[in-house]
Amino acid sequence: MKARYIRISTHDQKLERQLKKQHPDEQLFIDVCSGSIPFGERPKGKELLFSKDVQYISVHAVDRLGRNLLDILNTLKYFEKNKVIVKVDNLGIESLVSGKPNQAFKLIVSVLANISEMERETMLERQREGIEVAKAKGMYKGRVRGSSESEEDFLTKYPNVLKRLKEGHSLRNTAKLCDISLGTVQKIKKIVGKETVVN
Repeated sequence: MKARYIRISTHDQKLERQLKKQHPDEQLFIDVCSGSIPFGERPKGKELLFSKDVQYISVHAVDRLGRNLLDILNTLKYFEKNKVIVKVDNLGIESLVSGKPNQAFKLIVSVLANISEMERETMLERQREGIEVAKAKGMYKGRVRGSSESEEDFLTKYPNVLKRLKEGHSLRNTAKLCDISLGTVQKIKKIVGKETVVN
């Protein structure tokens, strides 16, 4: 079976760009989630990883396959090990040729995935700087003063953080993996009352 994997951030985001080269015999696997979620934790991503029927997967761009360079490479390695061909449309190349790893594909994908990760980090850094500037000018309000958020509601926003902490990751490593501040991770750990996680 041939599959096409698509990830969009919100339900109102358009799919056309990722469907440009779709073939009629491809089954669609669409995740609506943040790109910061690892491929194996996305519902359709997980489905693809454990499918025994899929032999060929198409994606519009390499950044659809994971949250960062390491995640993308691990996803591709898993598919390679299981003899699943991955085609990246905007590169026009496949991961396997005659059943063997395509070295040109590996090289190009590694470079592009690295660039994609750097761009994301740059964007987040600019966002943080923008918030700091807005705070300094008194323009950044954050949550409305006097409003409150229950601890339960707060925790439901960070399922990945809870998962990493349960797995025994350090606070700093969890913050890095989940793309949030160390202070937020510390607050989550305090709420759940976990045993000390070594930093």
